[in-house]
Amino acid sequence: MLTLYSYPELFGVADNNGYGLKVYAFLRFAGVSFMHKHLFDASAAPRGQLPYIMDDGETIGDSETIIAHAIAKYRLTIDAGLSAAERRTNHLVTRMLDDLYWVMSYSRWKDERYYPAFRDAFMAQHKQIDAAGLDKAKAYNAQRYHFQGIGRYTPEQAYARGLADLQVLAEIVPAEGFVHGEGPTSIDAGVYGFIANIYFLPIPTPIKAFVDTHENLVTHCETIHAAVGGA
Repeated sequence: MLTLYSYPELFGVADNNGYGLKVYAFLRFAGVSFMHKHLFDASAAPRGQLPYIMDDGETIGDSETIIAHAIAKYRLTIDAGLSAAERRTNHLVTRMLDDLYWVMSYSRWKDERYYPAFRDAFMAQHKQIDAAGLDKAKAYNAQRYHFQGIGRYTPEQAYARGLADLQVLAEIVPAEGFVHGEGPTSIDAGVYGFIANIYFLPIPTPIKAFVDTHENLVTHCETIHAAVGGA
């Protein structure tokens, strides 16, 4: 059986990282049976990144590579009906979510207005992790943000990037149904992975405020959340 390894659950979602939650939702949508194991330490993962899967002895990392593997191996038809234009939209939105990831992560680990609340909520749910451990992760993430570039932005500049990405999503996600019609496709899993990790965060960041005030994003998120379940 396929096993998904990803970061721990938090705030009612099955993975507190958008990429792992994307894969989780995709596998649920596509009807693939899998085991889900949570890790705090990604050092042993491919390229030191989560999520990854083990499937019949094969180790596969990167969320898009995992999805492509599952589609090919299990002959999944979830995206079979997409047009060429819809596939291009999926590609562009997927790359935009890569940008949104950094803003979402920044809001948790870098912005001192919100990090203490995030730290305390994480420890409340995962009591094996203490403040020293999270502060160590915070310092590691600060290095990542610096080299990626977002760590050199002011909070206002960083959030401007995320809000621009969210505005595009708000214009793409319909008021009812899914991005490409009545049934979900892989891009809905991707959007959910990131929006859920903003929407269910009980901390009033600027990006959460945006999501909260856009009913179509909330409806899309809650619909998928109810369909795929929690951890």
